[in-house]
Amino acid sequence: MPSDASELANRLARDAEAVCRHYLSAGRREGRYWLVGDVRNTAGRSMFVRLKESMKGPAGKWTDAATGEHGDLLDVIRESCGLVDFKDVADEARSFLSLPRPEPEPDRPRSRVPNVPTGSPEAARRLFAMSHPMSRTLVEAYLRSRGITALHGTGSLRFHPRCYYRPDEHSLTETWPAMIAAVTDLAGHLTGAHRTWLDPGGFTEATLGKAPIDTPRRAMGDLLGNAVRFGVAGEVIAAGEGIETMLSLRCVLPGMPMVAALSAAHLSAILFPDTLRRLYIARDDDPAGNGAMATLIERAQDVGIEPIVISPRLGDFNEDLRLLGIDTLRAVSRVQIAAQDVARFMELEA
Repeated sequence: MPSDASELANRLARDAEAVCRHYLSAGRREGRYWLVGDVRNTAGRSMFVRLKESMKGPAGKWTDAATGEHGDLLDVIRESCGLVDFKDVADEARSFLSLPRPEPEPDRPRSRVPNVPTGSPEAARRLFAMSHPMSRTLVEAYLRSRGITALHGTGSLRFHPRCYYRPDEHSLTETWPAMIAAVTDLAGHLTGAHRTWLDPGGFTEATLGKAPIDTPRRAMGDLLGNAVRFGVAGEVIAAGEGIETMLSLRCVLPGMPMVAALSAAHLSAILFPDTLRRLYIARDDDPAGNGAMATLIERAQDVGIEPIVISPRLGDFNEDLRLLGIDTLRAVSRVQIAAQDVARFMELEA
């Protein structure tokens, strides 16, 4: 049985139509090509797979005219099955090659991957694993467009170029680029993911860089008590709702570990590390933020943790950063944190 990538790809290409019928069942054959929406088996016609070798190239090669993506049949198996490691892709390919070849039948969906419930922690882990490091991607451009330049310790954020979005159960599935954030528990285990769909056209005052869709932010998985984390928690952390809010505050407190709970309700329920002695609560200036602040203060005091509230001048700290500037944000924050933490965590110069 073949073992290396090129040999596996060549074996698959000898029966390219059978591979396409199995893994790209949403498409169909037209002439010398298999047409489908994309390599993830979405219905459509923008991607074409060459079924027979010709002067234009070998069998099994594919191109997505809409995105410019291209590859071979191993890439088809990886993307359509949601696999990450080459070993798993190779095992899947070997398994397929060992099957008898039936005569072509009418298209029907088939999958060799265990069904993963939508929105489950396992689905979140798979989504994060399939995403790319955010450096030099639209995610980095999005954050910088919102004034966020302190991007150290942001391994919890990644980029997905074509993340699925469905407005509701009656609508067609769309794809948009997205910032994917890992939600983890106190032990660092990934329990969920948060998606922020982004506007590929860039930042505008109307969208602030988010995709022009009804709900550009959605979370999945187990969120209660958990958070998106920046830095390693110790005796002091800052906690707030939004990712952009906490990253904005981190621009002037670059040494302070921070967590984003993603909503006011989840902020009020975050779990405290055993090492925590002082908790900074980054309050959003709205009724929900006030409620979360009150709950967190009470919970912290009950277990001997000192709570300190930090409030923005405007609605949240990203508004302060964008509209008032980093010097004002630094001044606003400095007078609200403990004196010993100014020298320890605050960047005093721009």
